[in-house]
Amino acid sequence: MLKATGIRKSYGNLQILKGVNFEVQKGEIVSIIGPSGAGKSTLLHILGTLDRPDEGSVELKGTVINKLNGDLLSNFRNQNIGFVFQFHHLLPEFSAIENICIPAFIAKTSKKQAENRAFELLDLFGLKDRAHHKPNQLSGGEQQRVSIARALINSPSIILADEPSGNLDSENAAGLHQLFVSLRDNFHQTFVIVTHNEHLAKTSDRVVSMKDGLIV
Repeated sequence: MLKATGIRKSYGNLQILKGVNFEVQKGEIVSIIGPSGAGKSTLLHILGTLDRPDEGSVELKGTVINKLNGDLLSNFRNQNIGFVFQFHHLLPEFSAIENICIPAFIAKTSKKQAENRAFELLDLFGLKDRAHHKPNQLSGGEQQRVSIARALINSPSIILADEPSGNLDSENAAGLHQLFVSLRDNFHQTFVIVTHNEHLAKTSDRVVSMKDGLIV
């Protein structure tokens, strides 16, 4: 589903990625591990079109996405890639269901259709009674599940997660890992996860180690 070839990236004189090749199959959970500074998050941002490589290509579902620009790139990202971050990035003035619906509204989905889908996801994640709560009324684990529902609202091809359990206690982190496995098993959802959490990495289908800008 996803194929990155010869990815190189530098910031000034600092070479972050030194020719990375990386593939992911549909319905696979892949964890990327490695020490700080290995280039894990930079690679994830390039895979998600949040940054561009200096050299190399990223192909998702047959489309070379690093060659897309402007609205074409924004639309492709919105429809095919979901993001989950360590910091949930929920908008504090909006309720859980409103936060979840934002990507759907960007995709010009009708309000009724978006809200119906958001309620389905809230129900799936055991949060239906929290739909109209603001982020500051939710626990850390609940906020992270809302952010995952937001990532899923447009039924993306792949979800990219950067340290998704980094701010969670061990119980909520374990629940998050099980949620990813459940989404893979029940919906054939594909994940690429950057993590320092050894338990999360072990629950993945495959673990990729990075060091000094290369996959080792």
